[in-house]
Amino acid sequence: MKALLTGVSLFVSLSVLATDRPNFIVILIDDMGWNDMGFSGSDFIDTPNADALAEEGVIFSQAYASAPNCAPTRASLMSGQYTPRHGVFTVVDARHKPGSPHHKIVAAHSAAALDTESVTIAEALKPGGYATAMYGMWNLGRGRSGPETPTGQGFDVFKQPRDLGFEKDAYFNREGEYLTDALTSEGMRFIERNRKRSFFLYLAYHAVHHPFEPKPDLAKKYRERARRSGSRINPDYAATVEAVDQNIGRLQRTLERLGLEEDTIVVFTSDNGGDRRNTAPLKGGKGSLYEGGIRVPAAIWGTGIRSSYTSDTPFLSMDIYPTLLELAGIPRPPHHILDGQSFAILLKGGDEPERGALYWHFPSYIGNGSPSSVIRKGQYKLIEYFEDQSIALFDLDKDIGETKNIAKQAPEITATLRAELLAWHQATGAPRPTLANPAYDPNAQPIRGRENRGKNQNRNSPVGRSRR
Repeated sequence: MKALLTGVSLFVSLSVLATDRPNFIVILIDDMGWNDMGFSGSDFIDTPNADALAEEGVIFSQAYASAPNCAPTRASLMSGQYTPRHGVFTVVDARHKPGSPHHKIVAAHSAAALDTESVTIAEALKPGGYATAMYGMWNLGRGRSGPETPTGQGFDVFKQPRDLGFEKDAYFNREGEYLTDALTSEGMRFIERNRKRSFFLYLAYHAVHHPFEPKPDLAKKYRERARRSGSRINPDYAATVEAVDQNIGRLQRTLERLGLEEDTIVVFTSDNGGDRRNTAPLKGGKGSLYEGGIRVPAAIWGTGIRSSYTSDTPFLSMDIYPTLLELAGIPRPPHHILDGQSFAILLKGGDEPERGALYWHFPSYIGNGSPSSVIRKGQYKLIEYFEDQSIALFDLDKDIGETKNIAKQAPEITATLRAELLAWHQATGAPRPTLANPAYDPNAQPIRGRENRGKNQNRNSPVGRSRR
């Protein structure tokens, strides 16, 4: 597949290089909840740079991550596909290995890397003459180089935190440099080097993942604010969010200094929902397919993007891929299914797109999450829980907190949505884990400790092979 795409790239690029195309910056935050930016509802955390830019563009009031945790959302963003197509269902984690004693059923195996046959968004932009760079958290294949790393998946340049002197999960290196600042500085240098050509910059910050190491001045500010206001929001978390906003300001000033602010489109979103203590009135948080686990802040701003508009149409991580291709005027790659929907017409001032049924599939255990699958169609959201094969139906227009299961009160809607969900499972090859775990022990506890993640896992499970 990639050889075929490369073979046609030269022909396509020769015909389009003379055409001006917008630059793209995609900012993906780690673990930011749906209402943790000012433009998405926070009245405690200061995010003036992002707020001003988002309000000049399009804010998505019903933005979703394509999965309730890190790796599958990143795979969906890179591939433009639902999770069953790329087989990355969860973060491969020894603490939740399928068949673990604390699991009631045998969970599906997940690929630990994005299949190298998948055509990534970076590869799809290459025929348009784009320079590509990725700085931050990849989580779709280990190592600095090789076919499963960003430089094997369409990016010209890749640096992760350890390449910049940062230990695992650390926000400060030995020189006292703050990680979010360091990643942004790399991005700024990439922009400077490629200011005379179209570029695609993917900034996947480690922020705002815990454990937090906030900048001292910001930490002091929010501890004092929390003391005065009585807010239950973690001051160190708030400081970490504002540090992200500071760097959005740095990026914008770089674009302005280089005269690129009128040539660049910026996408801002998060990889999953936030801490369940901060997601009210939504239910759940990271690891859950309740709204709190998948709703995220999102906005798009920049050249040619309509101003001061809020869209209520659901927008998912996988929609970024086809949207950027259409904005760039680049055809979709042949033989690569895109489940995402383009929002380019809306962003340019057109009507809201028609949106059919949407799906989330999480046949895994992680944190407080258990194997489940979701269909949302209009105002209704149906969840199938694989542990006991039970069903819940919620009317999101009337019950955004998912407090009342109306499956028995609306049997026709329930039956219709369940049939559609099952049909989607069959069409995409989605695994349906229902086998009771013979090793299940109701008294067993999951392995604790971040140092145990990713050990002794099968990285080549057939479930993870690309389905295109």
